[in-house]
Formats: sequence, C-alpha cells, structure tokens
Amino acid sequence: MRKLITGLFVAAMSFGVVEAQASQQTWKCVGASYVCGGASKSKLGTSAPKQPSASYSTKKKTKKYSAKSSGKKTYSKAAKKSGSSKTAYRSTGHKASGKASYYWQPQRVASGGWFNPNAMTAAHKTLPFGTRVRVTNHHNGRSVVVKINDRGPYVKGRIIDLSKAAAHSIGMQNAGVVPVSIEVLGKS
Repeated sequence: MRKLITGLFVAAMSFGVVEAQASQQTWKCVGASYVCGGASKSKLGTSAPKQPSASYSTKKKTKKYSAKSSGKKTYSKAAKKSGSSKTAYRSTGHKASGKASYYWQPQRVASGGWFNPNAMTAAHKTLPFGTRVRVTNHHNGRSVVVKINDRGPYVKGRIIDLSKAAAHSIGMQNAGVVPVSIEVLGKS
C-alpha cells in the first residue's frame, strides 16, 4: 500500500498535479569562514588556516646521535652524508621482544601519507614517527632496519607491524606472525 501511495505521489508531481517548490528563504552557512568560503564568521575563527609556503628547502637535516659520559643522549647536526649505500646505525639502548606481523593493504598511515608496501617501514604503538628500528627474526636471525611511520599493532602480544617488503627481507612472509626483538637505533 505504501508503494502505491508513493508511486501515485511521484506521478502527480511529474505531471504537475501537485506543485513542489523550493523554500524561498535564503540559505545561511553556519561554520568557520574557511568552510563557508568567507560568507560567515564563527566562534572558531575568521580566517582560513595558513597554508605552507611554496618556497621551502628540500634539504633534509640529518642528526647524529652520541652518548656523553654522563649517560645522557645528545645529538648534533651531521655535516654531510657519506657516499656509502649502507648506513651504520648506533643503538640508543631501548630493546623489546614480542611478536611481529605484517600488512600490505594500501591505506592512510598515522603520519599522514599513504602506506607503501614496498618501503622498509613499520607501525609501532609509541615510538615517534621517523625512528629507525632494527627488527630481528628469532627463527632465522635475519634483521632489517625500518622507519616508524604508522601506529599499531592493536593485537595483544604484538609489538610491531612491518611492511610487506620488510617482512620479506627477514623471511616472515609465509609465517604471518613471528617472534622478534626490536632495537631502537635513533631518529632519522
């Protein structure tokens, strides 16, 4: 019965038996000015958020970590990176053991970019983005250095989620979850 009434109403509107008009009231945007296109002022602010300047430096500042005799970790800016393709990382001393898993689905990462399954990256619950970590597979002793760029894993007992490429390099792609140890090497 409901379908019949709805059908009759739609047919009546189509043939002009029943008039349907838009409201004659003016529309008013309620929100921040950058949402409304500058048409309205709001409590949150009256100007658009500042956009980054187009003139920025693409040079990456690298930091060199060292330990003083007092036991505190300090760093200074490195002058220039050497031409070597292999990079030696110095441990900061933080180590942990647990289980690692890996993921490969394209998705947004917590650091703001898109996940790249072919990059040597990982997800950790608390380490800062950009931190370099050495992950060692306990089954075969193979290790890989990854950069933290996401948050997770959120499964009990797991301490790190690796990208597909990092998982492949330590031989865990067929296992799914393996026992590992992680060693924090510093921030890149």
